[in-house]
Amino acid sequence: QVRLIQSGGGLVQAGDSVRLSCSASGSLFANYALGWFRQAPGKEREFVAVGSWNGDSTEFADSVKGRFTISISRGSAQNTDYLQMNNLTSEDTGVYYCGAKCRRYGSRLQDEFDFWGRGTQVTVSS
Repeated sequence: QVRLIQSGGGLVQAGDSVRLSCSASGSLFANYALGWFRQAPGKEREFVAVGSWNGDSTEFADSVKGRFTISISRGSAQNTDYLQMNNLTSEDTGVYYCGAKCRRYGSRLQDEFDFWGRGTQVTVSS
């Protein structure tokens, strides 16, 4: 069984930084792409960022480009992906989800992801 365990987030002030993590466990396809999506109150879930298995390719939504970055940690026991979010604004408030796509490279399309984390709340106060 595949599990994506998310951590990080919380209540922060505008201009602050937060790092989210997403750790994969279980029998996951050897190489997977990890995407980040968010859902603001009353809105649909939207694409935020996606990174390839080895980090050689990343994409970001225009709204976060230049403020958010992706990093990865690959090990024999655990693989973890990180979303570093800087200079946060109230527009970044929402529940952030990580999704794993069982391919080396990811996508901006939610339907192409195979497994999902449960989400973590990020609230930015202005």
